[in-house]
Amino acid sequence: MSAMDAGFFFAEGETTPMHVGSVAVFDGPAPSYGDVVRLLLGKLPEVPRYRQRAMRVPLDLGRPVWVDDPHFQILYHVRHTAVPRPGSDEQLRNLAGRVLGQRLDLSKPLWELWLVEGLAEGRWAMINKVHHAMVDGVAGTDLMQLVFDLDPAATHPEPQPWDPQEPPSPAAVAVEALTDAVARPVRRFAGVARAAASLPGWSGAGALARQAGVLGGAAANVGRQLVTPAASSLNGRLGPHRRWAWTHTTVDEVRRVRRALGGSMNDVVVTAVAAGLRDLLAARGELTQGLLVRTMVPVSIRRPTERGTLNNQISAVFVDLPVAEPDATARLASVRSQMDANKRALSAYDPRAVTGAADLVPAPLLAAAVRTLLRSGQPWVQAVTTNVPGPPIPLFVLGRHLRSLYPYVPLGSGVRFSIGIFSYEGVVSFGVTADFDAVPDIDVLVDGIARGVTELVAAAEPVLTV
Repeated sequence: MSAMDAGFFFAEGETTPMHVGSVAVFDGPAPSYGDVVRLLLGKLPEVPRYRQRAMRVPLDLGRPVWVDDPHFQILYHVRHTAVPRPGSDEQLRNLAGRVLGQRLDLSKPLWELWLVEGLAEGRWAMINKVHHAMVDGVAGTDLMQLVFDLDPAATHPEPQPWDPQEPPSPAAVAVEALTDAVARPVRRFAGVARAAASLPGWSGAGALARQAGVLGGAAANVGRQLVTPAASSLNGRLGPHRRWAWTHTTVDEVRRVRRALGGSMNDVVVTAVAAGLRDLLAARGELTQGLLVRTMVPVSIRRPTERGTLNNQISAVFVDLPVAEPDATARLASVRSQMDANKRALSAYDPRAVTGAADLVPAPLLAAAVRTLLRSGQPWVQAVTTNVPGPPIPLFVLGRHLRSLYPYVPLGSGVRFSIGIFSYEGVVSFGVTADFDAVPDIDVLVDGIARGVTELVAAAEPVLTV
């Protein structure tokens, strides 16, 4: 595993299940359980990781390694359930909240897929869970090719025999880990030097000074955020259970706001999230003048040539959501300004070199640091907001049309809210994960996000009609 992948693996705990996921809703009729199993068995050769388990190195002397699971049984990973007919959206959300809140078995390949029958109008659903150690959001989107087709009449390969490789012995893994720990720093420093030399304007005698200037500016910004008051009342201890809900808007509405008020589509949806958090704090009597909610926004650093690879390739930026600002246009301007500054900082240096510096951290120290950070609380960040663009064209599974797809993002480090945003076939979906005990009012947040979109559209109309 890379250091980032291993970090997500080490972060797993009783109250911090670290899988990402989704709920996909399809037109009926539902396929049989056997048809779904055969579909997956035929596609598994395209993603060998799905038949591998994470093998830990003795005493965590090195990062875990992926090895074939000789006891792999697909019937364990593909589950079958139903809601009482005719199942409502609320029933599906409640079921998904329970399923997505349950930890994956770390001794087996780190994924599950649930076939859900009984939805209204003859529809059915799939709940998908994949550990964050396997994929990031963009790689997870690429994995849709495992089960999704562009043509409803597509044919699928027949299941083939599989001969797992014998896993290495614990002693062999430990020796390899120690050898890698010695060689890795040399490779990493060489890679950083090459990356810096390849950036425009960063070669020559002034390169080091310019890089120090950029990093110094970024550090100053982080320092300002550290002393800026934020809604720390939203942070706290996490329980073992999750609430999960969704809302949605259209790509056309987001584009209308973007054309009229400026910014990117990501700026618009993040601003809608700010409205939802504003409503939540107001309903709790905690909205005060100048209050901010700091959200982490993951940023993909995956190159086009790396699409389809299953490891994590992400960095992160932080945005102070101006929840105390009553004007939607001003909130968007603030988010846009911060995101523009973050983009300039990311373009000025190679974020892969910075995130890759974690490869230099010894595995025992990495494991201890991650467990301390993600299983304990902190008052600095209150939410995670991640936006993954999906395909604008229709997708199918076994000839059934995918109607909607809602993302699930895990919680950790005392952050009780995460918002995954996914676009598909003209619809932008918001999947909201929250701690079950701490956020009984999740509907206030979800309804507030929808209201935030409506508010931005209303602000855009006068500009578009001029």
